[in-house]
Amino acid sequence: MSVTAIVPNWNGRRYIGAMLESCVNQGFSRVLVIDNGSTDGSDIDAERTGAEVSRFKRNLGFAAAVNTGIAEASTPLVAILNNDILLAPGWLQALIHGLERHPETWFATGKTLMATDPRLIDGAFDLTSRAACSWRAGQGRNDSPGWNRPRIIQSASMTAALFRRELFDHVGKLDERFESYLEDVDFGLRCARAGHLGLYEPAAVARHWGSATLGVWHRETVRRLSRNQILLLAKHFPRNWAWRMGWPVLVGQLLWGLIALRHKTFVPWLRGKWQGLRAYGEIRQSEHPTCVPVALDKVLSEQEDLIRQLQEQCTFDTYWKLYFALTR
Repeated sequence: MSVTAIVPNWNGRRYIGAMLESCVNQGFSRVLVIDNGSTDGSDIDAERTGAEVSRFKRNLGFAAAVNTGIAEASTPLVAILNNDILLAPGWLQALIHGLERHPETWFATGKTLMATDPRLIDGAFDLTSRAACSWRAGQGRNDSPGWNRPRIIQSASMTAALFRRELFDHVGKLDERFESYLEDVDFGLRCARAGHLGLYEPAAVARHWGSATLGVWHRETVRRLSRNQILLLAKHFPRNWAWRMGWPVLVGQLLWGLIALRHKTFVPWLRGKWQGLRAYGEIRQSEHPTCVPVALDKVLSEQEDLIRQLQEQCTFDTYWKLYFALTR
């Protein structure tokens, strides 16, 4: 089956050469790099590997790059890949076979390990709590047999995932208002609420350097994450969410702010919240009422229960330990 690989890139020269090399024997029909106005020559390096490169004049964000790639793709399947991912041999075929075994699923993702220490999980799939805060399942945990079982999922990180091209016609492309960060979580919530499920296939293995462009606790990363949590709430939460889920939202958001404070990024966290609140009304008005077959309450309850279950199987992260202690 024909597959187009879509690789958003912004100043990724340190990693993109090895990343594209790992794509060579996967069986992609096209490898399409969407460059967000890079100034480090990484777009030229990508062309030298044989990839097709489409260029923006400036950085429009991950979501805009992915949407451009989807518009240019004509294959029935598209793979969305970060520029700092390394695909193990057979990654693509494992996901294709997974979709063939489960024709009811619309997307598939594999087990992603940390490039700095392949004994640790970087992420398996995405889960979102009632606080509009997400967890990449397995992050930081030892790669153990528990992560080697395929399962049906509701949301996949776009670090490295395969999608049926038709899915974007059903639920829409990425929301470019998110720019970068949590745009895949927003997409996953839309898929879950529309009843379009996916597959976690651990036989598809990749390694990820993680936050290679800016860094996990870079001020800009924190600002965008903080803002986009509010955008998730504005887009998806029901009209009376403050009454039904106000306490979990307050607890989860404040705990995240305390972590930002510990990492000396409280001001960017606060700025992101302010920007999110300023956009809240406009997004709320444009998104509601939303007619979807699956209520958000059901989706978030299922995902939050799974967060707790998976956290209990290992050692609780401090954030989630406090969150569940205060909300349950």
